[in-house]
Amino acid sequence: MSDVILLWDCPLLFEKLFVEYGLECSRVLSTSLGTPYLPACKILILPTGFANKQYTKTGVGLERGKRSLERFVAKGGTLLVFSPLVPEYEYEWLPFSLKYVMEENSCAPRPVGEHEAQKLIENIVPPVGCDGYFSETDAEVVLEDERDRPIMVAKGIGEGMIVATTIHELPAAGFFECRAACTRKVKV
Repeated sequence: MSDVILLWDCPLLFEKLFVEYGLECSRVLSTSLGTPYLPACKILILPTGFANKQYTKTGVGLERGKRSLERFVAKGGTLLVFSPLVPEYEYEWLPFSLKYVMEENSCAPRPVGEHEAQKLIENIVPPVGCDGYFSETDAEVVLEDERDRPIMVAKGIGEGMIVATTIHELPAAGFFECRAACTRKVKV
């Protein structure tokens, strides 16, 4: 059983990062969502570029796995979604409204209130790489860029949480320590 599962189809730098953080990490195909073969985990991650066919075929299993992803979160799992890296993208497989616009820039993220998801960038010195913003959402905005555009949103679903971000940096350990400590492994 893994603490973290990456939905991706080839090796990634992320895998080494989680080993450094002391977390068990596995990589699985998005087409395995909802199958009995997918192990339980605490945190499910869609890395940057998941919708860009130049990088991966990961995007193909998301629509079909929509119900499985929502059940995973509702039962207490954490879904962390990075940018799709395509010009525009609507996250139709998420249980809330979210639209993305690609625009590469560096920014100094500004917190909106206080939220656990902000720990993803703790100890990262601005400016941070950012590959876009969210043009529409009904989730809670937790970080904005200098132009007041959402760059990180969070939404509680049942006992779990979905976090989506356009920040293009390796995530800080604090978020994973907190989520791994306060959640249980859930079947996807």
